[in-house]
Amino acid sequence: MDHVLVVGAGGVGAVAVAKMAMRPEIFKKITLASRTLSKCDAIAADVKTRTGVTVDTAQLDAMDVAATVAVIRESGAELLLNLALPYQDLALMDACLEAGIHYLDTANYEPPEDAHFEYKWQWAYQERFREKGLTAILGSGFDPGVTSIFATWIRKHKLDGIRLIDILDCNGGDNGKPFATNFNPEINIREVTAPARHWENGAWVQTPAMTQKVAFDFPAVGEKNMYLMYHEELESLTTHFPEIERARFWMTFGDAYINHVTVLQNIGMTRIDPVVHEGKEIIPLQFLKTVLPDPSDLGALTKGKTCIGDIITGPTADGEKTYYIYNICDHEACFEEVGSQAVAYTTGVPAMIGAALVMQGIWRDPGVWNTEQLDPDAFMAMLNSDGLPWQVVELDSHPAFGETEAEAAA
Repeated sequence: MDHVLVVGAGGVGAVAVAKMAMRPEIFKKITLASRTLSKCDAIAADVKTRTGVTVDTAQLDAMDVAATVAVIRESGAELLLNLALPYQDLALMDACLEAGIHYLDTANYEPPEDAHFEYKWQWAYQERFREKGLTAILGSGFDPGVTSIFATWIRKHKLDGIRLIDILDCNGGDNGKPFATNFNPEINIREVTAPARHWENGAWVQTPAMTQKVAFDFPAVGEKNMYLMYHEELESLTTHFPEIERARFWMTFGDAYINHVTVLQNIGMTRIDPVVHEGKEIIPLQFLKTVLPDPSDLGALTKGKTCIGDIITGPTADGEKTYYIYNICDHEACFEEVGSQAVAYTTGVPAMIGAALVMQGIWRDPGVWNTEQLDPDAFMAMLNSDGLPWQVVELDSHPAFGETEAEAAA
């Protein structure tokens, strides 16, 4: 098994295809498909220059199941790597079932008309994939993906369970733009303007978006303000590791970013419902995406580092312990290697690794799986060998993020 179809020609797709080309012993044939064929061709040309590997390309509307099945069959793909928009997940899973190939993505499904994402729609495919002997792996990016696998690795090698987990996502990079998102603007702004939710004592606790701010000193980056948000791995982690008492997700944003998003929200530009402009229906957030900088063009401009990881507390035979496991990624090093900034790199590399493990038969049990349900060791080894080395340190206690020390440990 060595033929892969990658759907999505944005920044993450460009990274994933380039990294696949650097692993020709695993990926013997790569096809890249997107609605815009010229984007696929530009990525293929860049990969050919960098690696000497030829990438086939195809035009595809990912919402068209029949068209996707046709591209799968024409390309001979045995795995579909979905790096398109999360709205397209279910259509692409349907195509994989019809064509009889495996599926892997980096972000869970959300309806276009509702900024609300959860796994119920994709988990409902469990029996259909199992009955056909096919594998579907959900969330093999960084978060979700690496952060979930970090948790599984800690649970396997360091702790007897997880009581507390805080996922910390810091982008310490600067692209010099007054306002730009580091991945798809539509998806990014939908995420940050949604209410924050975290898991605590068996229930979801909801708070207004971007209202809980905490400063944290990130390795190799320094002190940054991070905000409590909801992210999809909180749902899957608390489902598959039911011993978790509290799970939270934090992401860093600068003051200028927060101010811009607040203004855009106040004037209606983050709306996802259609409005009529000069006799035509438009969705304000999609229009905003059109006029904002394309994240795939920011690589040459971005300086600094990212630091993403988990702080996890749980029991051991010697009492409760706390570990911080994380990766540091350099924007300029990413650009030198594959022409990308680090945010796309930290998603594209894990997507390639997940695909490689499916190709090699390491992750190929029939059914639908989140990454934390799979054995972490081969994935963790490839992070070290393929561009995202990780570190783990033991902490004295679980940090107090806005609570007292007693509340943090409670």
